[in-house]
Amino acid sequence: MVLMASSARTIFNLIYDVFAGKFYGIVLIGMIVFALICQVRVKSTFNKYNMVTPQNRMRAHEAARLILDCNGLSNVAIMHVPGNLTDHYDPRTNTVCLSDSTYNINSIGAIGVAAHECGHAIQYARGYNPIRIRNNIFPLVNFCSGAWFWVLTVGFILQWLFIIEVGIVFYSVVVVFQLVTLPVEFDASKRAINTLEANQILVGSELDGAKKVLSAAAMTYVASFLTSLVQLLRLILQFSRKR
Repeated sequence: MVLMASSARTIFNLIYDVFAGKFYGIVLIGMIVFALICQVRVKSTFNKYNMVTPQNRMRAHEAARLILDCNGLSNVAIMHVPGNLTDHYDPRTNTVCLSDSTYNINSIGAIGVAAHECGHAIQYARGYNPIRIRNNIFPLVNFCSGAWFWVLTVGFILQWLFIIEVGIVFYSVVVVFQLVTLPVEFDASKRAINTLEANQILVGSELDGAKKVLSAAAMTYVASFLTSLVQLLRLILQFSRKR
């Protein structure tokens, strides 16, 4: 039993050093660099394929309309919204919203982005549970994301373990939301690519370009989740030592 306790303590100390101790800075810097690389990659990939016009010369909003119609979603509206890459699907109004950098652009990059948002509309129509779970917990996540930092700050200043624990729980909700987001985003891209390919909206190297745009965008979600997970592990380990 003593040997087991000693081994468990050694493992804990090793994990602590990596995620909260002397090696934490290295891990955090690594995560930040990875996130920056993903951001640069998604911008460069989008810019590259935003300069490539598909053979059919279809604009993004036209491709989006075709994708939705091919999936029996003629009831889903398409709206032009201001901004740069502010594209999203709004389940409340059942609307695919395409930004200035997407809506009227006839490029592979823009069509890829528009197709991804249509993928979210398809998820709702097909009853894809992860996206419903994500949107159902969003109000709670929105509250926790704004509160966790201040709750933890107060807890650490006053050294109130219960308040620190509440802050960690709030931050855990945010991290779980990011985790649930991963399959949602990957699945939306998969549905988008399948429709683009099946209906020959994009073909050959055009389709490959759209895949690269969506793959690069998906990696930003992975980077964000991993960075948040490392931070959560650090908080949990620090709290464990205080107790």
